[in-house]
Amino acid sequence: MRKNLSTLLLSAVLAASALAISPSVSAEEIKMVGTITKIKLAADGKSATATLKDVKSGEAVTISITDDLTLDKFKDKRIVESDEIRAKYDNTGGKNLSKSFKKTAGC
Repeated sequence: MRKNLSTLLLSAVLAASALAISPSVSAEEIKMVGTITKIKLAADGKSATATLKDVKSGEAVTISITDDLTLDKFKDKRIVESDEIRAKYDNTGGKNLSKSFKKTAGC
């Protein structure tokens, strides 16, 4: 009986340590290069969505942008439709949230 209890306790401790050590679930970071086909600024100017056509696959990807630097570039027309963009974004809950959004040639 004592051996069964210690085996059970050891199993529980191992399971708990495995859960503590395993990486937490996080959003998948995706990198891509694409051409902007559409930019839509929100009415309040605090967010935007940009649709990019992936250079490799040809698929259209819509990315939500909330950082002020990129929004200013949209407003100032430093980034416009048909520009080639290097983007990093998180695919969180089916929504693509921008982490980095830059022209491939700079800016």
